[in-house]
Parts: sequence; C-alpha cells; structure tokens
Amino acid sequence: MYVSATRKYAGLVALVAAAATTPAMAQETALDSGDTAWMMTSTVLVLMMTIPGLALFYGGMVRKKNVLTTIMQSFAVTCLMTVIWMVVGYSLAFSDGGAANTFVGGFSNLFLGNLGIDALSGTIPETVFMTFQMTFAIITPALITGAFADRMKFSAMLLFLGAWSVIVYAPVTHWVWGGGFLGNLGVLDFAGGTVVHINAGIAGLVAAMVLGKRRGYGTENMAPHNLVLSVIGASLLWVGWFGFNAGSALTAGTLAGMAMTVTQICTAAAALSWMFLEWVLRGKPSILGIISGAIAGLVAVTPAAGFVDPRGALIIGIAAGIACYFGATWLKRAGGYDDSLDVFGVHGVGGIVGALLTGVFAVEVIGGTPGLLEGNPGQVWTQFVGILATLVWSGLATLVILKVVDRVVGLRVPEQAEIEGLDINLHGEVVQ
Repeated sequence: MYVSATRKYAGLVALVAAAATTPAMAQETALDSGDTAWMMTSTVLVLMMTIPGLALFYGGMVRKKNVLTTIMQSFAVTCLMTVIWMVVGYSLAFSDGGAANTFVGGFSNLFLGNLGIDALSGTIPETVFMTFQMTFAIITPALITGAFADRMKFSAMLLFLGAWSVIVYAPVTHWVWGGGFLGNLGVLDFAGGTVVHINAGIAGLVAAMVLGKRRGYGTENMAPHNLVLSVIGASLLWVGWFGFNAGSALTAGTLAGMAMTVTQICTAAAALSWMFLEWVLRGKPSILGIISGAIAGLVAVTPAAGFVDPRGALIIGIAAGIACYFGATWLKRAGGYDDSLDVFGVHGVGGIVGALLTGVFAVEVIGGTPGLLEGNPGQVWTQFVGILATLVWSGLATLVILKVVDRVVGLRVPEQAEIEGLDINLHGEVVQ
C-alpha cells in the first residue's frame, strides 16, 4: 500500500533526524539516484511553470500597455520568493514547531543553516526536496498577481506578496505537509489543492475586492492583447504540471506514474467540458476558453493526483471545467468584483472542487485512504474542514496584510498611470 503525500511530507523532518542515528533507518532511506534524478527534473518543470509559463499565460491576457508589468511580476516574484524561502520560509513550513504547535514550523533551519550536503529527505537529498518545495512557494504568490493585474504598484506587490509568503503560505504548507493539524486530521492534498490553489484563489479574490475595479471596467475593451502568448504559456503550464503532480510522489515509482496519468486525463476532460459548455451557451468555442478549461483541470487534479484512478480523474475534470466556467463568468458578475485574470474563478473554485471530489473518489490501493465511494463518507467532511481552514486564514490574513501595505506605500497606481499603462509608468518600457 502506498503512503500518502500528506503523511510522507509530515514525517520528513523526523525521518532525516532519525536517519542520522539509527542504522536500520539509514539503510531504509539510502539515497536513490533514480528518485533524485526524477525530483531534480520535476523541480525544473515546476520552475518552468512560473517562468516562462505563467508569465506568458498572464502576459498575453492583459492589455498591451501592461504586458511587461505582468511578466515582470512573475519574474520578480520568482526572485523574491527564492530568497524568502531560503531565509525563513522553508524553516517555517517544514521544521518542527514543537509538540504543542501544529500551526507553524520553527526557526531551526533559518538561512538553511542545518541543510548539509549529506542530509536526506526519504531517498533524495534534502537540498532537492527544499528546492522542489521552493518552486511551489514561487508559483503560489505569482498566481495571485493575476487577480489585481493592471492596477497595483510594483512596490506594493513586492511588500504584499513577500509578507504573504511568510504569514500565509508557510503556515498553510506546514498545516498540510509539514506535520501540522490538517495533515494530522487526514486532509488529502497530494500536490497543493489547498496549499497552492485555494490559498492563492481566496487571496486573489480579497486583493481584487480591496483594490477595486480597473479604470474603465465594464465600459472599455479589456480583451487579451495576444492570445498566442497565452496559449504558449498554458502549454508550458500543462507540461510543467507533470513535475508539480507526479513529482509530489517524491519517488520515480508507480505512484508518480499514476499521478502523471490522471493529470493528463483530468486536464483534457476539463478543457473539453469548458469548450463544449461555452460553445452551447455562447455559440462559439474560444481559444481562451479551452486553455482556461485546461488550467481548471490541472488545478482540480492537483489535490487528487496521488489518490484517484483514471475514472475518478475523468469525472473530476468534467466537473472542474463546468464549475470554473461559471466561476469565471456568472460568479464574478454576481459578486461584482474585478478578478482580472480569474484567479478565484479558476484556482479558487477549481481547487475547492478538486479537494472535495478527492474525498469522493480516493482509492485506498492508490493513496492509502478510501473515499466516499469506497465507504468512507467522513473523508468528504475532512476535506471540507481543510478547505474552510484555508479560506478563513488566507482570506483574513490577506486582508490585514493589504491594509497594512496600503498604509505604508499605497496599493494602487495613480489614475493617470493606470490610463496610460503600467509598463511606461512603472518600468519605463513599452512593447512596440
């Protein structure tokens, strides 16, 4: 029987410590070159998801006057989160916070001070595991930038997301994968449905509501300026997501193979369900629709990848395409908010759908935990608790951080800068 990613991540710190003193454990967790090669490859794939994947995906969907700013945000976030993860993020997420603390890790690995060259996490070097998790810490805040595209100051963005990564992302990661209370409760999140997508989705929604709508929203044409860039970006995201999901098995084995299989199936099903629904309701299938549907499927299968079989993945994909279509259209109109690039509609809604349906379709022989269809209805409730905890903490903490940053430097660019474009006003450059 396979060990779930939740339990595997939760025990990593203890595993490394025990390996140093127990010969039997040291032999059991000996370095495996195949696992190491796969995890190094997965790390590169996940980094590719942000740069250039997300940068191009988001960059193509904004207006021409803001394309450089949007791409700059993804690139700058990659740099900023790398340093923050090295300094404090990894320690808060994966260090032992003490027996009485299941909320956040400790400070034992600040500046990666205890990360030796010979330290192992399971069968791979801890350096590889740390860097793999760093790429998750990079893409999660980068996703949020799509919600406030076209209107936030660059300085405010850096302060907001820097603080958010420490106050929100690191603790939620610890809750689920680092030995925290959600992992101990039995929440299933193989590769980041709660940690990444619900977390970023609700933060994006709060940011969009705090900043308010873009100038001219509802009256001006805000269509994507270059969908070719977005298609290339979405394609890179799809390919990179195999590192995201299959890499979360932490080994080059059968579980990684199943995670890869269900990722492909769910993504294709969601893209088709969004496309056909749009075709029926709007009369034409759009390229923006099919790539948005593919991202919705990738999001929804993320928590489920190591727990469900291909049949479950197919149903999750169909449901995600439909739910995220309405999340990006009807829900946004009903809520009256301007989530520029549908971060909540796709990542928030898709993450919720995927997390809940993981509790329905989980297969015990795959991930070690049965779901509703195998006689364990309580798993759906456990998944709901994980979703609710993430929504509440991330939403409230994001609101507080935004209010503080607004007091310090101001959140929004001046009206004239927004009208002229952020590229020329924030960075002194334009796309000709």
